Amino acid sequence: MRAVVQRVSRAGVTVAGETVGEIGAGMLVLLCALKGDTDEIAAKTAAKLAALRIFEDGAGKMNLSLDQAGGEALVVSQFTLAADLRRGNRPGFDAAAPPDEGKRLCEAVVAELGKLVAKPVRTGRFGATMRVSLDNEGPATFVLDVP
Repeated sequence: MRAVVQRVSRAGVTVAGETVGEIGAGMLVLLCALKGDTDEIAAKTAAKLAALRIFEDGAGKMNLSLDQAGGEALVVSQFTLAADLRRGNRPGFDAAAPPDEGKRLCEAVVAELGKLVAKPVRTGRFGATMRVSLDNEGPATFVLDVP
């Protein structure tokens, strides 16, 4: 699985003008299931997200996890993270999991993350055209690959 994790002061996602998920301070996770990903990889991804120490402590050091910082999580599926840009100018998406499997795995990450953090995990809508808005705090953006 591949994720882009952004520390945010707020984030939201809309579909056709309707807000489907929004959070205050916490993390926005853009998540992509890749071919060959398994339920075990989804669980590892959720555990890693819950444990990431990307929030500042009282000394200004990145030392706190999502729960320790009292933050929320918004997870948005984004198959374009699987893009292969090495050849030509048009991205290839062969590395992305098929849609049904991708949806199942993304939902597995959300469900597992929901068990590991105190606040409810918010989501976008799989397969929909979404508008994501955020205020990146820091800015702090991280790429997480879980093989």
